[in-house]
Amino acid sequence: MNPALLQIINRFEPISLVEMGRAELMERSDLKFAITFTDLTSLLPLLIDDYRMLEIRDKRLFEYDTLYYDTPDHLLYRMHHNGKMNRFKVRRRTYVDSDINFLEAKIKNNKGVTSKVRVKCDRDVDFHDHMISEFLFEHLNVDCSNLLPSININYNRIALVNKSTIERVTIDLGLTYSVEGKKSTYNNLVIIEVKSDGKSNTLIKRLLRDTNKKPVSLSKYCVGMYMLEVNEKRNNFKKQVIKINKLIAN
Repeated sequence: MNPALLQIINRFEPISLVEMGRAELMERSDLKFAITFTDLTSLLPLLIDDYRMLEIRDKRLFEYDTLYYDTPDHLLYRMHHNGKMNRFKVRRRTYVDSDINFLEAKIKNNKGVTSKVRVKCDRDVDFHDHMISEFLFEHLNVDCSNLLPSININYNRIALVNKSTIERVTIDLGLTYSVEGKKSTYNNLVIIEVKSDGKSNTLIKRLLRDTNKKPVSLSKYCVGMYMLEVNEKRNNFKKQVIKINKLIAN
């Protein structure tokens, strides 16, 4: 871990996983921001008094391994690319430090509200398994038996909880994308996701906007699909990806 980052994150008041679960937002409004690693080391000290940081067994930086699934023609990716509302993504998320796996469905409705449902699973997900197929059909109302592995994303995450309002913040860094033998790492890219009821003008939102950090609409999945040229449909993401590339190049 970067020594400067380690010194900063150790200054936060800790919060346990059980306590953090009480601030879980399965239905929420999401704002995403793309910043550099240098931006992150400037931002975090300003949050120490207002946020607590997730700590599990003396660790505060956690490794995530996420495998996204899609149809053979990448329908779920194209739904996002085309701006379709009531869209969803399906992924297997592995918490590497504890070796726990969840199958998750992330759903965004036509009001811009994101909800997430999940169930414990094996690392190798079988979409023909009765429990898995029933779970997905119950929440998505579609047959997901034709889903295949699409792209893998590995990264490290810091998680914050606002002390005074229902707000969670995830900070993802060291993103590595891999698919079909291709691999790309973005060490200078940090993705911040602010998850709240959308009503509060919280400290982190103000700080990001005061430094001209505007929300971005791309998902980590779509960024990876674009960067590694997995699907030919890319035009609607081009502007945002160019901005990200300029950001991390500087």
